[in-house]
Amino acid sequence: MNIIFGDFIENLPPSQEYLIISFSPTSVPLQKRWRNNGLSADFLADYLSTFFLCDDEEHVCKAKQAEFKSAISYIANELLENGMKYSKDTSTSTISIQLHLERDNIIFEMTNSINTKAIKRFQAYIKELINSDPYEFYMRQLEQNATQKNSTKSGLGFLTMMNDYGAKLGWKFETSGQESKESAVTTMVQLRIDS
Repeated sequence: MNIIFGDFIENLPPSQEYLIISFSPTSVPLQKRWRNNGLSADFLADYLSTFFLCDDEEHVCKAKQAEFKSAISYIANELLENGMKYSKDTSTSTISIQLHLERDNIIFEMTNSINTKAIKRFQAYIKELINSDPYEFYMRQLEQNATQKNSTKSGLGFLTMMNDYGAKLGWKFETSGQESKESAVTTMVQLRIDS
């Protein structure tokens, strides 16, 4: 059974420029792989920035390219961290991030497993996110985080993508059956390119 939330494109048109990185949770424990998220995100940003073309003066183009790289690195890092953090510990399913480069859009797709017990809580968060004003929700999360000293979940990553980068987000949950203890969740982030 598939459930979709937000701005999720189910059948992406074929893209000539794309990159996929997959991680096997059984080869190296995910907690040890955690420190590589920033390195992977920076690699994706460096790779995609070579396709960024600009018709402005050189110093303007360099500033735009730096902004472009920063946005890609931030979004990729947040997606990788979430994928690693919330992936089911005992899953044999790969964790993958795909980047599709279109003429005026970059589409990120992060796919990981999720424990079926955590789905309802995550879907409730998503519903609140897509039905709220992103800035007001961001401020509420900041206030909530300030009162919860020992929480490891800030809830600010998706909100920052929306508020700071104007990204559109969507999710697809795929469950193989009622007996399954895990499902696949794909988070899609669409980032507009202004060259």
